[in-house]
Amino acid sequence: MFSFQSLSAVVLLACLAFTSLVLGVADVSIAGLFQGDEHAYTIFVVSRLPRLIAIILAGAGLSVAGLIMQQIVQNRFASPSTVGTIDCALFGYVMGLIFLGGASQWAHLGFIFTFSVAGTLLFVQFLQRLKFKNAVLVPLIGIMYGNVISALTTFIAYKFDLVQTMSSWTTANFASVLQGNYEILYLAIPACLLAYFFAQQFSAASVGESFAKNIGLNYQKIVFIGVMLVAVSSSAVVMIVGVIPFLGLIVPNVVSLFMGDNMKRILPWTAYWGVVLVLACDILGRVIIFPYEMPISMIISIFGGALFIYLVLRDRANA
Repeated sequence: MFSFQSLSAVVLLACLAFTSLVLGVADVSIAGLFQGDEHAYTIFVVSRLPRLIAIILAGAGLSVAGLIMQQIVQNRFASPSTVGTIDCALFGYVMGLIFLGGASQWAHLGFIFTFSVAGTLLFVQFLQRLKFKNAVLVPLIGIMYGNVISALTTFIAYKFDLVQTMSSWTTANFASVLQGNYEILYLAIPACLLAYFFAQQFSAASVGESFAKNIGLNYQKIVFIGVMLVAVSSSAVVMIVGVIPFLGLIVPNVVSLFMGDNMKRILPWTAYWGVVLVLACDILGRVIIFPYEMPISMIISIFGGALFIYLVLRDRANA
């Protein structure tokens, strides 16, 4: 039996999903679909439905990835966009364009995934050797690390005349999502399920390496699994949609503020609110300058940047 909270969550998601399906330049009505309108059916199947599915998978995947990152790094301000994971994924994307050319999507994804894992592990290993882990210091170091990777990526893009191609991926937009070019995002489903399966181990790792070893947990193995799951979700989103900043930072923090820090309990709600946030921002981006679209990354950056500042100030006030 659904609680009122669960019922409200389902209704909210259903309303946003329905709005996303019917909103657009082309007039597609649900009545037309049931009446057999072929034009409406084509737009719905080829564009609207794939876009909705991509939004759901990207929102849930990146939000859960942020939650995992915060657990294994032991810092509430860690996320794929503040520890260099996204920047490494973009670096892998550019390198894939250079060395793989017109290879399949899966080949490019493998390249992006490899760079994401390697870059994130490098940062995590550096943090483990860092004695002073101030809450604000970790994301600042991560942002600087990401900027170095980003600068290297831009340099290589200039050298191989890929700047314009790379720029299109630095601004996330779901407008280009069509049937047949987004299915890699389904990797977010097993990533989220595995994150839920390992939730208790991630929670134990978040207490510290000594505690994890005392209860018989292989700390380095859990960290590696966490990095792999974060890299899978981040790589898929970067390749299909582009860079969505702050999503993995703000959603887990807001959920934990209201529901506590039990990862197994808050993980489904983190995925849910990630989907709701991306859906709401995507709808907003489609109506602000209708019939044109504003990239979703711009809207989330505004909300995410403001909330990040609030969380930093709140953390200092409660220190």
